[in-house]
Amino acid sequence: MKILCLNTWGSKLHGALIPYLTATRPDVLCLQEITHTPGAPQDWLSYRDGGADLPQRANSFTDISEALPDHVGIFCPAAQGDLWDGDQRYASQWGLATFVHKDLPIIAQAQGFVHGSFSPDGYGEHPRSRPGHAIRIYDFARGYPVTIAHMHGLRDPTGKQDTPERLTQAERLKALVRSVAAPEDRLVVCGDFNVTPDSETFRILGDIGLSDLVTARGHTDTRTSHYDKPGRFADYMLVNGILREATFDVVAEPEVSDHRPLVLTLT
Repeated sequence: MKILCLNTWGSKLHGALIPYLTATRPDVLCLQEITHTPGAPQDWLSYRDGGADLPQRANSFTDISEALPDHVGIFCPAAQGDLWDGDQRYASQWGLATFVHKDLPIIAQAQGFVHGSFSPDGYGEHPRSRPGHAIRIYDFARGYPVTIAHMHGLRDPTGKQDTPERLTQAERLKALVRSVAAPEDRLVVCGDFNVTPDSETFRILGDIGLSDLVTARGHTDTRTSHYDKPGRFADYMLVNGILREATFDVVAEPEVSDHRPLVLTLT
């Protein structure tokens, strides 16, 4: 079983992302920065925030669903705000998505907020609402269940240091995992956490037996050349003891986002 985690960067590199996903064909995808814009007149719109005007794929959830027809997609919105086409605004939902191959039954799941709640009237001020999603699947080929959860951690304009909100976020993610997992499960928890490797987040998640593979395997960079700021850690993949020897990689090439894909293979 192959599990892939990626912040898609709003599918800004759509032309590279879709071929990568179709070639890699992970069994489970945990994706952040996914969009759903029902009224979009075209494939690309603009996201505007704090003076920035950034190209945004209008319907990345649909794009990926069509590219992976053998997968079931679950969209978990954080908020509904605006994307723009010139002076015309379109209501657009933004959040997470989890895609699971149809051969893997989802036997339990939970969707909730690790910070805030759903915002129907705009994306809001930072730190914005953040959802989490946890699924429990059964792998018939290997004869065991696996619980997989992901989130997109809070963005704080002042940096990635610990804050009370980030520690609460970690506690809520831990509770979300516990609400789905059984004691014997193999656990995988991943995402763009937006924290540094010394964050208390990892102590909190360690309470349920999780440890990070990115730092444990000596990786020092989860960003690509499209990211030009200092601080190269953002994305993490944590597993419990039974999975600590699993095959794992932080994929440098091809570049499909300003984040690198994290790929875990269970044998």
